[in-house]
Amino acid sequence: MKRIPFIKDLNVKDRKVLCRFDFNVPLSNGKIEDDNRIKASLPTIRYLIENGAAVIMMSHLGRPGGEVVEKFSLRPVAERLSEILGKEVGFTGQTVGAEVEEKVAAMRPGDLFLLENTRFYPGEEENSVELSRLLSNLGDVYINDAFATAHRAHASTYGIAELIEEKGVGFLMMKEIEQLSKLLDNPELPFTVVLGGLKLKTKIPVIKGLAPIADDILIGGAMSFSFIKVKGGNVGESIIEESLFDKIKEAISEIDLQGKNLHIPVDVVAIEHTEKIESSDEWDVVPSSNIPEGKMGVDVGPETIAKYKEIIRNSKTLFWNGPLGVFEVPPFDKATWEIAREIGNLTNRGGFTVVGGGDTDKVFEDSDISVSHLSTGGGASLEFVSGKELPAFKVMSR
Repeated sequence: MKRIPFIKDLNVKDRKVLCRFDFNVPLSNGKIEDDNRIKASLPTIRYLIENGAAVIMMSHLGRPGGEVVEKFSLRPVAERLSEILGKEVGFTGQTVGAEVEEKVAAMRPGDLFLLENTRFYPGEEENSVELSRLLSNLGDVYINDAFATAHRAHASTYGIAELIEEKGVGFLMMKEIEQLSKLLDNPELPFTVVLGGLKLKTKIPVIKGLAPIADDILIGGAMSFSFIKVKGGNVGESIIEESLFDKIKEAISEIDLQGKNLHIPVDVVAIEHTEKIESSDEWDVVPSSNIPEGKMGVDVGPETIAKYKEIIRNSKTLFWNGPLGVFEVPPFDKATWEIAREIGNLTNRGGFTVVGGGDTDKVFEDSDISVSHLSTGGGASLEFVSGKELPAFKVMSR
């Protein structure tokens, strides 16, 4: 990767610094349920305040579809930031326009101002030149500290960076780059990759990208049934994605070509097929290649768990993305928790472990299980480790 300017490389004193953060926090009735993403931005905000900058902040929240949707307003974020920082964060409910420009023009060093949700404008996700221009006019320096959106070429993450000459990344973004790069740059072997979850399309590039350097790739979750089907197994009513079968075959061929090991479940927990999976005592452990008709797999079975734990136990480096079962519905969270604890043991023994965002984060956020690095971006971390150049980094390193 080309060198990307860091916030400490830039002169921010007495300047207006436009910052893209990830304040996409969960809300319920206008109240923030989890402020971890807000707190993750604090090192960059505090550095800018301490070094004499006026800080103009922006973020998206939810998927309002380019329209103003009140429940996705960033006003609660402005209020929470004010509480945490002990100083007022200006907010007008507008993203661009005369009112915003007037407020920004009056800002002095140390002042804070939060723009309204960038996705209230259709031009955000379209990377509109006009919206990029209006945003860029607000600041002298641009800082991107929103790793979770680094794989998107949007106006606030890409277009604006083409227009502001002085730009760089904040502390959170730089930490992500440094930690994830350790997986790609001469990782200590054996290197194990654990992939689960539902979004198979995003995982296949990771398999192909890491096949040359990883030793073992462990597959679980809903995506595993497509692999089992491709290998000739009967998966009953389990979720599969036939449109990706050719891509799976390509990934398997790449692993074989590199002489690496692909592991798919040998047994699974199965229940009667249902549209909505709920907690149940009625489940069976069956061979993964012979799930009875009318049944569906909902978790990795005990034999597979034991096998995967042994591989992890002998690893030195590990990357994990995606739960291994229907994690939200006990008892079908068993495999995910068992693998998480084994990863925690590996971390405590000095192994380097990275959990790549998404639903898997919740396991570590809600427990005291150790991990070397908990990424803030699911999709972004997957694209990074697959070897793709993320748009937010590409525009910074020109």
